[in-house]
Amino acid sequence: MKLFSIEEANELLPVVRRIVAGITRAHAEVLKFQAAAKLAAEGAELGGGFMPGGARYVAALMRLIERASELEVLGVQLKDYARGLVDFPSLRDGRVVLLCWERLRARAG
Repeated sequence: MKLFSIEEANELLPVVRRIVAGITRAHAEVLKFQAAAKLAAEGAELGGGFMPGGARYVAALMRLIERASELEVLGVQLKDYARGLVDFPSLRDGRVVLLCWERLRARAG
């Protein structure tokens, strides 16, 4: 497990922001297909399973997986896809602690 100092975590934030923005966008797209994917999965058990927009759903899943993998390679832990919550493991007083960061969203209004 990679351990980050506060300075290292802060230096990596521009990259993490970009990756997490992609994660939250892809996750939102995947959620749009949640009901259709469930129906397709149930249909697949019976020999069917067609899903309208299935190619877009798979593409969104792949983007989500790719972005999450980018974070994993960096050593950053993804905690919540929708909120864009991540943790940077760090060492404090001989114990591993988590430096949390959450993507802020623009407010409507």
